[in-house]
Amino acid sequence: MSRLAQVLARIDAANDQDPSLEDGQPANRLYGERMSAELARLFPEASEVLQICARGQHVERWLLPREDYPEGRAGYLAWRQEQGRRHAARIEEFMADAGYGAEEMAQAGRMLRKEGIKRDAEVQALEDVICFVFLRWYFGDFATEREPAGLLRIVEKTARKMSAEGRARALAEFELPEPFAAAFRD
Repeated sequence: MSRLAQVLARIDAANDQDPSLEDGQPANRLYGERMSAELARLFPEASEVLQICARGQHVERWLLPREDYPEGRAGYLAWRQEQGRRHAARIEEFMADAGYGAEEMAQAGRMLRKEGIKRDAEVQALEDVICFVFLRWYFGDFATEREPAGLLRIVEKTARKMSAEGRARALAEFELPEPFAAAFRD
């Protein structure tokens, strides 16, 4: 088994423990599979590190519940930052066990902590994939739980995280109503 296959199998085995189900599967396992599929579609020449980070984006996410942090934006951002640190540490552990080197593990850590969005091509590619998975698989349900003004702010933030190429592709692939589509045109 290749070292890439070893790491992906470890991620899947970890995420198989997720107690939350979606479509009859552990939710984070399904999310990882969706991330891998979207990465393969958008970036077919992705590096092994990017493939690992896409699959491991939410590794064992349920172990740190959102409700353990205060309500509001500050609590959400603290939770998300800690999730990034935890995901990076776990993926680096899996990579070390499979024989990856220090630089590859450091790059994975940067990607999972979102260090270098808009400056590092692979971090940006991962962010674009995350946004596509959100739009394709989660946006519909997410939208029903938000008020229109709040939802628009979230869509605008999502679009700002994406590359210009990612925004253009999203406009071409998704039927976004105005004013959501306008957020992707900038």
